[in-house]
Amino acid sequence: MEPIQISAVQEKINEFANKTVYIHLETTNGAYASHFNEGFFSAGAYIRNAQVSYEHGKIIGEGPFRVGLKLPIGWIYAEGLTHFEEDDLGRLLLAGHGYDGKLAVALEISETPFE
Repeated sequence: MEPIQISAVQEKINEFANKTVYIHLETTNGAYASHFNEGFFSAGAYIRNAQVSYEHGKIIGEGPFRVGLKLPIGWIYAEGLTHFEEDDLGRLLLAGHGYDGKLAVALEISETPFE
C-alpha cells in the first residue's frame, strides 16, 4: 500500500459507481487490548461482502482522509484513511493506520466477493 493520492482514489471510486460491488468495511481500536488493560474500551465494526450499488462517492480531507459512498437510501462512510492500493484483481483497498502503525479502519470495494 502507498500513501493516499486523492486523484487516483477518486478515479477508482468513480469507476465503481452505479455498478453492483462488494464492500468490506472494518474498524477496530484493538479488539484484544482489553485483555491486557481492563480499563481499555474496545470497539469495532465489521462488514464483509455487503452487495451494494452506490450512486457516487467522494474522498475528501488533507490526510487522514474520508470516503463517503452515496447509496439510493443511505451512506457508507469511512474516515481515518491513510493508504490505498489497487490490487491485481482491480479492487480498491483503503486502510487507515494509527500513529502506532496498527490498522484502525479498512474500506475495500470490489466487483467480485472477497474471500
